[in-house]
Amino acid sequence: MTSDAPPARVLVVDDDPTVAEVVTGYLVRAGFTVDRAADGHAALAVAAAARPDLVVLDLMLPGLDGLEVCRRIRAEHGEVPVVMLTARGDEDDRILGLEVGADDYVTKPFSPRELVLRVGSVLRRAGTRREAASGTDTGPGTGPGTGALLRSGPLTLDPAARRATRDGIELALTMREFELMAFFLQHPGRVLGREELMHRVWGWEFGDLSTVTVHVRRLREKIEDDPARPRLISTVWGVGYRFDPPIAPTTEAADA
Repeated sequence: MTSDAPPARVLVVDDDPTVAEVVTGYLVRAGFTVDRAADGHAALAVAAAARPDLVVLDLMLPGLDGLEVCRRIRAEHGEVPVVMLTARGDEDDRILGLEVGADDYVTKPFSPRELVLRVGSVLRRAGTRREAASGTDTGPGTGPGTGALLRSGPLTLDPAARRATRDGIELALTMREFELMAFFLQHPGRVLGREELMHRVWGWEFGDLSTVTVHVRRLREKIEDDPARPRLISTVWGVGYRFDPPIAPTTEAADA
C-alpha cells in the first residue's frame, strides 16, 4: 500500500456489541476504516452502500447466518475477502465456512491482535491474487496463479481457467481443493508437512492444522480410485503428505 492510498475498508459483522466494539477499536487503531453491522440483513445493506475491502463475519447471526451472508456477498460483490468468526468447535462448520468463500477463520475466544494480523495477511493475499489475475507473476508459494497446464497421469489442471479434470471428466473442486491439488502437482514426490501446506498453499500464518487434514481427505475423495486406500496422495506418518505421480502402464503392444 502506498502512503497516499486510502485505508482498507473493513466491515465487521457480529451481533455481540462487545465483540464488535473491541474488534472495531483494534482495526481502527491499525489504520483501517471500519463499518459495523449487527445482523445478516444489515451487513448486506452496509456492503451495498460502501463495498468493503474485507469482511470480518460472525458465523452465528440472527436472521441470515454467516454462511448465507458470505454466499450473498460473494455473489453480489465478487472476490471480497472474508474472515469468519466462529464459536463452534466442530471441524465441519469451519471447513464449510471456508468452502463457501471465507478466506480464513478465527475461533472464539480470540486475541484481537491476532485477528488484526490475520486481516492484514488476508488483504495481502487478496492483492497477490489480483496481481496474478492481471498477469503479474506471484512467485513461488502463493498458490496456482496462472500458467501452463499441470498434468500427472489421469489428472489435468488448468490454473488460468481454474479447471481440473480426471480422465477428461471435470472435477467439482472448491477453491481451496483446487489450490491444494495444484501445489501437489507442482511438487511431486516431495513430503509436505501440514504447516508448510497451510502457509505455502493458502498463505496462512495462523490456523488449525486439522483444516489441512480435512482438505486432503476431501481432495482424495475426488481424485483417488479408492479414497480409503489412497495411491496418489500418501500419508507420511508424523510428517505430512506426499503426491506420488501415477506410473503409466507399459505394454509390449505399445512398442509394436
